[in-house]
Amino acid sequence: MAEGCSGSCGSCSSRGSCGGEDKMAKKMGVISRKILVLSGKGGVGKSSVAATLALQLAASGRKVGLLDCDFHGPSLPTILGVTHKKLDYSEENGIMPLPMGNLRFLSVGLLLDDPDQAIVWRGPAKMGVIKQLLEDTCWGELDDLVLDFPPGTGDEILSACQLIPGEKNAIVVTTPQEVSLADCRKCLDFCNKLELKVAGIVENMSSFVCPDCGKAHPLFSTDGGKSLAKSYNLPLIAQLPLNPAFMAACDSGTLPEKIGEFPSLLNF
Repeated sequence: MAEGCSGSCGSCSSRGSCGGEDKMAKKMGVISRKILVLSGKGGVGKSSVAATLALQLAASGRKVGLLDCDFHGPSLPTILGVTHKKLDYSEENGIMPLPMGNLRFLSVGLLLDDPDQAIVWRGPAKMGVIKQLLEDTCWGELDDLVLDFPPGTGDEILSACQLIPGEKNAIVVTTPQEVSLADCRKCLDFCNKLELKVAGIVENMSSFVCPDCGKAHPLFSTDGGKSLAKSYNLPLIAQLPLNPAFMAACDSGTLPEKIGEFPSLLNF
């Protein structure tokens, strides 16, 4: 059972009373901040940014939930080193997120018997699963719920925006080159259309840090994320280098224990 959860989701002030049309409102009502990590472009390191953000928030003493909404390629279990773990479920409490200190983690990847199994779902099925993961999970009272989404502006993010009541914040991840920025501009337009507040831009892979000399070398165009943030009058949360040590930590599942070694994403 997740830390802080007992009985009918005992850490929730509405324990035992969630039901009917207001079930989602009651579950989400005891979570102070919802942070949606988005990108219009695939391959920009969005999941590693979401994991880093959630771990750094938890390390700062906040109670944090991390929900992996990338059903077709759930990489967070690998990044967090928990691919061997399974989630608990009970009729009374629902899905119990995996406790990791101040962090509670949930991914469809932890519900599959075979991690190599492909998930083949149409849009309505995805919406139904997102709804269940949000309102049938014993999240309890949280300071932050970080949601990691697949790239683009499709079913998963649209469903979450429609289902989660109240204010939500988006963080948009890009790499510096124009091919990524063009897709992220569409993502920002999506946020505008849905009146989804954008907390800021993260420019990932801003340069390559040489493991031998320690110097940073540009791989793509420079300052693309910085220019995107400026043109939309948004904060630039961070410019993250392509760091071999960070990539190795994500591949080996040791990121949680090494999180203090990497740049902060808490500037928003």
